[in-house]
This record gives sequence, C-alpha cells and structure tokens, in this order.
Amino acid sequence: MSVKSFKGGAHPPERKDRTSGLPIEYVRDVKSVVIPVNQHFGAPLQPLVAVGDRVKRGQKIADAEGRMTVPVHASIAGVVKKIEPRTQSNNVEGPCVLIEADGSDESAFLAPLDGFACTKEEALARIREAGLVGMGGAGFPTHVKLAPPKPIALVIANGAECEPYLTIDERAMIERAGDLVEGVALTMRLVGAPKGLIAVEDNKAEVVPGLEAAIAERARGYDIGVQLLKTKYPQGGEKMLISAITGKEVPSGGLPMDVGCVVQNIGTLVAMTEAFREGKPLIERGFTLAGGACKSPKNLVVPIGTVVADLVAAGKVEIDEASLARVVYGGPMMGVAVPHFAIPVQKNTSGVLLMAKDEAQAYAEHPCIRCGRCMRVCSCRLSPALLNAALKAGDFEEAEKIGLLDCIECGTCSYVCPARVQLVQRFRVGKQLLRAIKQKEAQNACK
Repeated sequence: MSVKSFKGGAHPPERKDRTSGLPIEYVRDVKSVVIPVNQHFGAPLQPLVAVGDRVKRGQKIADAEGRMTVPVHASIAGVVKKIEPRTQSNNVEGPCVLIEADGSDESAFLAPLDGFACTKEEALARIREAGLVGMGGAGFPTHVKLAPPKPIALVIANGAECEPYLTIDERAMIERAGDLVEGVALTMRLVGAPKGLIAVEDNKAEVVPGLEAAIAERARGYDIGVQLLKTKYPQGGEKMLISAITGKEVPSGGLPMDVGCVVQNIGTLVAMTEAFREGKPLIERGFTLAGGACKSPKNLVVPIGTVVADLVAAGKVEIDEASLARVVYGGPMMGVAVPHFAIPVQKNTSGVLLMAKDEAQAYAEHPCIRCGRCMRVCSCRLSPALLNAALKAGDFEEAEKIGLLDCIECGTCSYVCPARVQLVQRFRVGKQLLRAIKQKEAQNACK
C-alpha cells in the first residue's frame, strides 16, 4: 500500500504511547452534567426546558429554527437544576443546562431508521434531529455538510489523528470498525460518492487489517478502501488530507466540496451509525485524557456535559496536582488552554490534557530573525512571517491579501519558530479584528 502526504508540516513528539494501547472505558454513572446549549458552528439555540423539569436520556433540551442549527439533547436522565452561564471549553461563558441524575436512566431515543432504505430527505432530517456535528473540533452541522450543492466523487474518513497525545480515534477504528465502515457507506449514499477511503497515518498501520475485515462485512456493496498517510502534522486537516490523497488543492476561501470531496471525522461516522440503528442522539463523547500530570491516562466515553473535575472527585481519574501546569481541551497544537478542569466535555472535545511543567513551558518572544522556517512548514502555503509583520503594522488589508483567512491555525509555524514568536495567537486575534472591520463596513454600507 502506498503512503501519501502533503507539502510542508512538522513532526512534533507524538506522546501517544501512554494511551494508544488502552481500550475505551465507558463512564455513564455520572451524578450530574453541565450541557452547553450551543455546541455547533451556526445560529444559537434556545433552551426547551425549564428549571425543575424532569428529562429523559436523549430528550431534546435546546433547539432553534434555521438550516445552520443542531439540537442538543439530555445526556442523562434527571432533573434540570439550573440554566445559567458557565465557562466552556473555548474560554467563553455561555448558557448551560445543569441536570442532576435521578438514577432511572430512562431514555427517549428516536425510532430506529434504515439509512439505506429511507429517502435522502428522511436521512438528513434524522442526522439533524440526532444533533450530529463534526466531532473533530469545528462542530459544523453534519446534515448541512451531507447536502452539498456540488457533485462529490470521494468521501474521506479522517483517521489521521495527527495531534500529539490523542488516541481516541485510533481506538474507535479498532473497537468500532464495523460502525465506522457503515457510517462511511451511509455518507457515500447521501452525497452520491462512488468512492470512500479511510485515511490513516502510518503510525497506526496496525488498524488496517481490522478495517479491511470490517469493510468486507459492513460496506454494503460500496467501494470503500484504506489509505495510509505519512505521519506528519497537520495531516488531519481537511485540506491536507485532500491534497495528500487526491493531489487537488482546495481553493482559497473554498470548501472540500469544491474539489469533489467530503471529509468526516471518525467519531461523527460512528455516531451516525448509532443515530440510524438505535435512534440514539449524540449524547456521548469519546476523548483522550492524558498529559504528564495525569496519573491515570485513559480513552474515555462519557455523557456530554460531564465535568472533568467531577471525574477526578469520583476517583475515576487520578492527577498529580503539584505538577499540573496547564489544562488544554483538545490537542496541544490546536487545543485551547483553559484556567481549570471544572469545564464540561462537549460534542467537539477530542482530548483533555493535564500537562506537567516540563510539557507546558512558556518562552519569551524575540524579534523575528527572517529564517523562513515558518514558510517551509506552512501546509497552507502561506508566509507567516509576512502575515505577522502586516498585523503588527495594523495593515489588515495587506494581511488579508497575504492569506490571513486561509490560515487554519494549526500552530506549525509557532512550533518551529526559533524566536518563539506567538504567530498563531496573533493570527487568531487578527482574524477576529478583520471580521469586525468587515462587519462594521457592511453595516455602514447599509446606512
């Protein structure tokens, strides 16, 4: 089997050895959850429940009208105790529904539905009603992604999992291979793609035989294969995957569908299979819990809204608080550093890292030395040094021309920078400021 890759990228230490061989542990006996009302990329939702209401596991608790909306469901059965703002994994306060378990585990799932026999409209409605979003991080509504206005030639299951520490997708490819393959077949059916590929980095080549066996049993006649990729960061980015596998480049400002591709996360595909076969909404989330300050690293599946601090208090997770220096939700390259771990797990939480002092070193920023390393590793073919100079000068028009909005914030440039320039942080802030400028210009134009 050939091994493909993309231009650019870097090789940060993988640090996957502590969890890659650990089976997924399922934790469902939590006493309470804090469920963020808004967990998707799109319009905000409104709670459908009130304080004092009793809810069932799988019951819809927040929704709104509009194409870019995805409902949220209760992940445990119990009583709504509060609806109030809480800090979420993006460091922003947002409305959350606090549910206290009543021990009944009573459920309110949807009726099972044959995704290969129903109409496309029925299937897309099921995907939305089940609350499915991209679980790789962005939280884009799955029902929107699977209704592209352009023809699709290839469905890619993103099993690269290139972020250091994270191994939950690797374990899902081993333990849930059949459900993964069925999710790929369902996606191919909905978008009309003649070909599907499960993309895996070659540091996880041991999953291939199991995937091939599952394809033989569960592909339902669809043409699905496995593609090995070179282990390199950020191989798991949509644009990098497409470039490596097809040789095509998603245009500036474009989407994978512009080159005939749809890319789905492993967790999303498994959840899709469950939504049809069991009528189960997206109420659980698998993630890797690791880091040097974590004495009991694990691959976990927990009810959405589970607070990591509660897992620690219940003795399900052991930590070394004396060595804890940083908490990151997500991976170390693209994740978000948060002030504490009393924050709920969301639909897009792929990892929670409890990092020790030697893993979370802070460096002083020095002037750029024009070495060009950032340009050599940039997988988006940008010039981070020039972007940095434009933003420092306050020239947002020039920054946009250079490609600010095309940056995927993978962190590769910051990782290799010998001057420790905080490039990604500057680009994130720059994007926010540029969008604010554009919004103000649009408002003025309408006056």
